[in-house]
Amino acid sequence: MKQRYEAEKAMTTFFFFLFIFSLLQNIYSQVDTITTTQLIKDGQTIVSSDGTFELGFFSPRNTSTNRYVGIWYKKISAFTPVWVANREIPIKDNSGILKVIKPGFLVLINVTNDTIWSTNSTRNVQNPVAQLLDTGNLVVRDANDHDPDNFLWQSFDYPTDTLLASMKLGINLVTGLERYLSSWKSDDDPAPGDYTYHCDPTGYPQDLMRKGPNVVYRAGPWNGLRWSGAPNMVNNSITSFGLVMNNQEIYYKFELVNKSVISTFELKPNGNAMRMIWVEKKEGWINYHSADADHCETYKLCGAYGTCTIFSDPVCRCLDKFEPKHPDDWNRTDWSSGCVRRSPLNCTGDGFIKYSGVKLPDTRYSWFNETMTLDECKLVCLRNCSCMGYTNLDISNGGSGCLLWIRELVDIRQLSESGQDIYIRMAASEIISSNDGSNRKKTVILAIVLPSLVVMVLLAVGACLILRSRQKRREETVHIEKGRLGHTSKKSDSNERHHEDFELPLFDLSTLIKATDNFSNQNKIGQGGFGKVYKGVLEGGQEVAVKRLSETSRQGNDEFKNEVVCIAKLQHRNLVKLLGCCIQEEEKILVYEYMPHKSLDLFIFDQSRSTLLDWPKRFNIINGIARGLVYLHQDSRLRIIHRDLKASNVLLDIEMNPKISDFGMARSFGGNETGANTHRVVGTYGYMSPEYAVDGIFSVKSDVFSFGVLVLEIVSGKKNRRFIHPDHNLNLLGHAWMLHREGRSSELVDFNAVESCYISEVQRSIHVGLLCVQQNPDDRPSMSSVVLMLTNESILQQPKPPGFFMERNIAHSTYSWSSHTPGSVNYVTITSLDAR
Repeated sequence: MKQRYEAEKAMTTFFFFLFIFSLLQNIYSQVDTITTTQLIKDGQTIVSSDGTFELGFFSPRNTSTNRYVGIWYKKISAFTPVWVANREIPIKDNSGILKVIKPGFLVLINVTNDTIWSTNSTRNVQNPVAQLLDTGNLVVRDANDHDPDNFLWQSFDYPTDTLLASMKLGINLVTGLERYLSSWKSDDDPAPGDYTYHCDPTGYPQDLMRKGPNVVYRAGPWNGLRWSGAPNMVNNSITSFGLVMNNQEIYYKFELVNKSVISTFELKPNGNAMRMIWVEKKEGWINYHSADADHCETYKLCGAYGTCTIFSDPVCRCLDKFEPKHPDDWNRTDWSSGCVRRSPLNCTGDGFIKYSGVKLPDTRYSWFNETMTLDECKLVCLRNCSCMGYTNLDISNGGSGCLLWIRELVDIRQLSESGQDIYIRMAASEIISSNDGSNRKKTVILAIVLPSLVVMVLLAVGACLILRSRQKRREETVHIEKGRLGHTSKKSDSNERHHEDFELPLFDLSTLIKATDNFSNQNKIGQGGFGKVYKGVLEGGQEVAVKRLSETSRQGNDEFKNEVVCIAKLQHRNLVKLLGCCIQEEEKILVYEYMPHKSLDLFIFDQSRSTLLDWPKRFNIINGIARGLVYLHQDSRLRIIHRDLKASNVLLDIEMNPKISDFGMARSFGGNETGANTHRVVGTYGYMSPEYAVDGIFSVKSDVFSFGVLVLEIVSGKKNRRFIHPDHNLNLLGHAWMLHREGRSSELVDFNAVESCYISEVQRSIHVGLLCVQQNPDDRPSMSSVVLMLTNESILQQPKPPGFFMERNIAHSTYSWSSHTPGSVNYVTITSLDAR
């Protein structure tokens, strides 16, 4: 009996201690702090207090027996390490232990008690602890120190391949510590790879990437708004960022504007540097933008004073007033030798020529001053014979500061609207040749004032000859321009200058006649209020869409020129590409890239073709249109308001990707302008916002309204204006609003998309569409917010009633919407529209 009692007592004690051990193990996996009395074994983790990040042991992709200590996101399904401790020395088994020891070190040891990895510290403390912060920063600090930012060591000082929000990329000028990213060697080996990404403080700070010791990509210097060579990396609804520069530190960092978004900047093993955003619905990361997006991002591709233009063939050419240093090499597409000035510098008589729309050259050999004016900067550069160019240091708020280059200028590319101005040193002869017009004018004035009778007689005769010659040229110009555009030579000259600025190809009428088989009806692929569109095949076999404005077209010269002006410089995957134009005799013709599937309205409003659009395709189209509008409203230098966004103006390529087209009614704005007022309301019934249709007030929020209508049409397969329901007289907006209020939004979905749809995704799209069509423009979201709302699970605010949504009298075409006063109705009839 006694032996049995002892056995039961021993068993009870064993299970008690086993319970305590498992409880402690569970506690260790939940805390965010390690003390000197605790340790983390392989299989245990600690979690940040908000549950976002987790620290523990891992093996890359579960394909290796090597074990590493790292930090990863706990809340997402895809395992994504963002920091690795022992990246160069893995542990070969599961014996690893991570612990804090006095006087303030975090160490990683193996089964034989060998130190695999450890932190460093210049201070000794008696009560050190390690803590995983909510930012993903692993820190070692003194538990007795009440300053939460006084760290003995932090992982943010030693990044691996990922830049997190609040992490600094740059150098501490006091300690000499540089924080930079280094890629993994491969996807399953976190050891340092070939590529590193730096905020280089040499000269004036700039972001650049190296492969080994060699620079392979450069984002350009900070200009107060963005990196000069990265026009898409601007503050937006997801991230805000900037450069911090003082006597102690120079660094770049970003912050998350929307804390619900998970976003990182990651340097891949192949050298791709990308802003990544986690999309929960897709359970994956998407590339928001890449640092080195095209061939022109290759560092110094075109050599000194060469400029890269991605849409040119070849991409490299010399700046104006320069010529290839070794022409034979350039003929073999080897541009590395660069270009030289046509006229050598003389130092004492040199001047400067302005070059616009460029990515600023490499600033590692530069000098800057934050308080100088541009004129003062010019004088400083002029006095230094080694100074090759200058510009404003900061382009925000009208421009300020001085940035000048001491050596030859390399790594320039043409960025058009998003680029900057730079003044490059040139010989006096080139300056004179650039100002021939003004010099000739001065010569004429000087000749006129010479007090000589003989000269006066000669001048009188010469003046007569000159006037006669000018009159003849003026008559010829008017004749030519009237034949081309049918309006005054002043406007025609302006139009011609626009074409020259855009370097837009001009097609001969005979070429387009041949390409379209003399504009035969068999080749006609569309027709609108402004003319017909034909399919054409050029001599090289390239398929094009030819938009021929009819003689009776309501799109006149201004609209034609406006479309050319707006679209010629716009380059985005969701905007249709303008290939060229033809202005000959009475013809005004635009040539676009050919879209095999034509326009969106041919699919969503056709019962048979709509079966080809399952829900994933429709959702992709919605997102593509949204991204195109973000580019128009925000990412291009001038804000572009389309003013006629509708289903027929969205074209589909071979993969059913959407491209916004028809910019005849578009308006552009500079600076912080977001809208205007017009007495001429043009557009299409059913897509126009109330404030535009009634008061002629249009803004980016007018496009948002049109986008909202389009979203509801894509989801439902029904036209807003022609929507009819047997139970009420609401239009599509009113019907969608009613279903949303009653919790029946899913009933709006086109039956052809029901089987393939994700209900939550559909309901979210409808919700976003209703937010976009709210009556008050201030209530509507921006398009950048729309993109974010469509791809994330964040909570959406409830929409207010849409414009033009209440009961309508079909016979009298009278629309109404609710005002801010409950129960009141404001009836408005739209009569001053231009038909489309």
